[in-house]
Amino acid sequence: MSLRVTNSLTGEREQFEPADPESVLLYYCGLTTSDPAHLGHARGWVHVDVMHRWLEWLGYEVRHVENFTDINEKIVARVGEVGDSETAVAESYIGDIVRDMRSLNLRRAEVYPRVSEHVPEIIDLTGQLLERGYAYESNGSVYFDVTAFEGYGKLSNQEVGEMEPQGTTEERAEKRHPGDFALWKAGGVEPAEIAEHRHKGAASADEAVETAETFDSPWGEGRPGWHIECSAMSTTHLDDTIDIHVGGQDLVFPHHENEIAQSEAATGDTFARYWLHVGLLEAAGDEKMSSSLGNFETVTEALERYGANAVRTFLLSTAYHSRATYSEGTVSEAESRWDRLKRGHERAVAAADSVDARTKTADETLRTAVTETQESFEAAMNDDFNSREALAALLELVTAVNTHVDATGEYDYKGLRAAVETLEEFGAGVLGLSFGESEPAGEVDVAEELVELVLDVREQERAAGNYDRADALRAELGELGVEVQDTGDETEYRFE
Repeated sequence: MSLRVTNSLTGEREQFEPADPESVLLYYCGLTTSDPAHLGHARGWVHVDVMHRWLEWLGYEVRHVENFTDINEKIVARVGEVGDSETAVAESYIGDIVRDMRSLNLRRAEVYPRVSEHVPEIIDLTGQLLERGYAYESNGSVYFDVTAFEGYGKLSNQEVGEMEPQGTTEERAEKRHPGDFALWKAGGVEPAEIAEHRHKGAASADEAVETAETFDSPWGEGRPGWHIECSAMSTTHLDDTIDIHVGGQDLVFPHHENEIAQSEAATGDTFARYWLHVGLLEAAGDEKMSSSLGNFETVTEALERYGANAVRTFLLSTAYHSRATYSEGTVSEAESRWDRLKRGHERAVAAADSVDARTKTADETLRTAVTETQESFEAAMNDDFNSREALAALLELVTAVNTHVDATGEYDYKGLRAAVETLEEFGAGVLGLSFGESEPAGEVDVAEELVELVLDVREQERAAGNYDRADALRAELGELGVEVQDTGDETEYRFE
């Protein structure tokens, strides 16, 4: 059975056929670095990670790109709360996000491009759209003309005349059509643009906007529009046409709709062959988990409470395209599933390595269960990356292992070895679980405790006036990959 995926562009389950039969170009819309990553973000990360792993298991070379949006009004709103400039805020959150990614045992993407690094490409792409008649300049800003692109609305299944207006009130006043969207925004950030995003403790709006980045362009000083960023970064690092574009369901319109329009208008080629959308993670009250609603648990908090394996099991217990619910009950169920998998693996390893394991003892029921698990797992993953059914297949194998170990005095070594290898190949290699290893979150916790002990000693040295010794401790931490920053009366650190 070959891989089939649900393509949001057609609404159909389709045979997956990349442009190059040996490689897959995969782009995932990354985070706007204005808040800590929460479990809703982690849901997308983990499912994309499993897609990446399964595609590699199928034999493809996977070129996976995921961006960081580090230029955005929401980031400016955090100035004074996290850092003293838009750039400093973004850098702080990027450091936290990368740490969370590593703690979740995610495969590394080929690159993590940042918007700030790709302003020249954004300007070039905007210029192409102007030259081809798909965009127009207005008061130093540049807008995409949605009426000029014949296929506009094909992803979200909307008609241009029925769409909600895009952009701020000020933008709408200078656009030809309410649905037109900004490719380039003149000037900097205005205080009114960040007012609703500011938190207690942030700098004043007037102070914050002074730190917002602006860039030279043929149309004057300004900043990139939101949607043009992903088009520029994906085409720069992958190609004009990519195989798979993944993102959250809440990005279908306007973000992904606009990506398609501006990319295809500029190149004349199909932008993405397959669009896969990850369902939202709902918190209490059927609300999506989001930073703006404040109803989220951060990835760091979840890892500290449950560990990486339980968090991954929870996130993979629902197929990527379905909505999932976060509650004490659903996480508890996931913890139980992970515990069953871990204990099943441990029992299989212990039995296979025991003196009771025999070469000529054969349990056909166990061996059949191994074969059926392999077939069921492959069928589930080839059925639109169905991680829920894939997990269920591994749990069936654990049941067979337990039955074998409980019922016999002599163990089937070959059957147990095959069970162990199947759990490790699929559970670890594809689903990214860590059998027989320390929990990544636990390792982070211990490291943080040790760093805090060193910082306590450093503070004592500073209080005693031993500044050379305090500086030496800070330098030694830096050599170990721990960046220490003194901000006012507080000392902060992060792992590089």
